[in-house]
Amino acid sequence: MLSGIHGHQDIERVVYGKPAGAALRAEAERLGAHRVFVTTTRSVAQSALLADVIKELGDRYAGVYAGITAHSPRPCVIEGAQMARDAKADLLVAVGGGSAIDATKVMLIALWQGATKIEDLDLYRAGRPKEGAAPPSEAIRPPADAIRMLAVPTTLSAAEFNAYAGISDPRHGIKESFGHRLIVPRVIVLDPAATLATPMELMLSTGLKAVDHAVERLCSQQANPFAIGTASEALKLLSHALPAHKEKPDDMETRLNLQFGMWLSIGAGTSGVGVGASHGIGHVLGAACHVPHGHTSCVMLPSVLRWNLPANADRQKRVSEAFGKPDRPAADLVAHLVATLGLPGSLSEVGVGKDRFREIAEKSMHDRAVLNNPRPIKGPSEVIEILELAA
Repeated sequence: MLSGIHGHQDIERVVYGKPAGAALRAEAERLGAHRVFVTTTRSVAQSALLADVIKELGDRYAGVYAGITAHSPRPCVIEGAQMARDAKADLLVAVGGGSAIDATKVMLIALWQGATKIEDLDLYRAGRPKEGAAPPSEAIRPPADAIRMLAVPTTLSAAEFNAYAGISDPRHGIKESFGHRLIVPRVIVLDPAATLATPMELMLSTGLKAVDHAVERLCSQQANPFAIGTASEALKLLSHALPAHKEKPDDMETRLNLQFGMWLSIGAGTSGVGVGASHGIGHVLGAACHVPHGHTSCVMLPSVLRWNLPANADRQKRVSEAFGKPDRPAADLVAHLVATLGLPGSLSEVGVGKDRFREIAEKSMHDRAVLNNPRPIKGPSEVIEILELAA
């Protein structure tokens, strides 16, 4: 019999289908924030979206940090937190994709704890994995008036919908988890227009990351009815909306459907249903090999499905059914979607050769998602088997 705990995130509301700038202004007023500090990336900083956000915030705007780079490196976290501290911010707003949002989450921890150097963050990493879960560090102690954040996502990575952040440590070439229930945004603004400046390839590849969120939870041995329902509906939306978006990028309804699919794809995480080796190996590919976040799912998910098949064939049928093709293998359907979207489908296509496999495999064994894989992974040699399938 299944047993578990379904948690609820400390998200107050999700605003969807409304202009981001005006929505942020309204939320800042509702929350009584007067010093709103914006965090983003260099590319988003040059967009009309950010200009509109700053304009709408008006006299509540306190400054911007636009130095966040891919995979949310620790130096960006510390630098952004210091700028927010100097600006006397009382609310952070992350505008961007998963890297910007995850970095901002850990900026909150740095602000709460007074962390000013990258090594200061060591104390606040999530604990050692236990049964697939990594508990938040007990050292994180937010003050009673802890500063929080809002988020305007510009991609489909869904980082804004969970209370964990993947932060890369350039000292060791690894990605580590940081978590606390209050780092999740208080408000999330899903504005389809906020994605207009996002390059097509980035939208599609982060859409595959959303597919990965849904697939690995649908295939989990812990999947419960809530997880099955949200993940299945997510795949129905994403498998249709991703090709439709490529064909007609100006269709705003399709962009909103992608955002709904992304939202649903991450929903099962609140049920304690974790992800598996596609995510876990992907974390290492990003931190050690600099593979873009979305591309890691494109190259790993089909191979992980094939390797896992002896352990969860019945669960993989749910994926095929959600795609509307119950007679086709789930791995083939995901691989076909990747190819249809023109995304990379192998490790060689993202510049990762077999000479890196041993390093990737050994580092992957420290990732909680690998330890949570439906077919148990007992050592680096089995990770290498999966990498060989993806080569």
